[in-house]
Amino acid sequence: MENFTNETIDTSNLPRYETVALTKLHPNYWKEILISRGLVLLVLGIAVVFGVVFIEELTDYKGLVVSIYGLFVLVFFFFSNIAYKKKAYAFRNHDVIFRSGIIATNTMVIPYNRVQHVALHEGFIARFFGLAKVEIFTAGGVSSDLEIPGIAKEEAENIKQLLMGKIQKQL
Repeated sequence: MENFTNETIDTSNLPRYETVALTKLHPNYWKEILISRGLVLLVLGIAVVFGVVFIEELTDYKGLVVSIYGLFVLVFFFFSNIAYKKKAYAFRNHDVIFRSGIIATNTMVIPYNRVQHVALHEGFIARFFGLAKVEIFTAGGVSSDLEIPGIAKEEAENIKQLLMGKIQKQL
């Protein structure tokens, strides 16, 4: 009969994901963000203008409403830029790392042996800039567990092939 042991692990000697050099998203991804979110804000801005013009209760507050909307747009793009700059990824021998966040930084580490499916997605604007998004699905989920946007399409295809190869080795 084998003796059961449950030794304590010295966590200070474990490999640190924080020391991994992460790859930033493609610079064209910022352009994609500006266009896609700019279009949404344009539609919202048109609604604000129509509201100020046609809603009598707002006519006395035109300047205030437009100023608040302008401030909202500036803050929105400021935080979008921070989010863009914080996103980065790395593919190691046994796992994929993705960092994101605005105020708090979130880091996801997904071992390849948990990956069930990989998808490549190109939106209309992303395709114009030659970008794609890699979606990684793990067991038990309906939606992707990890989405890495803003990757050059050729590199995204290489990443998909890498991950598909890792999945095949597990079978």
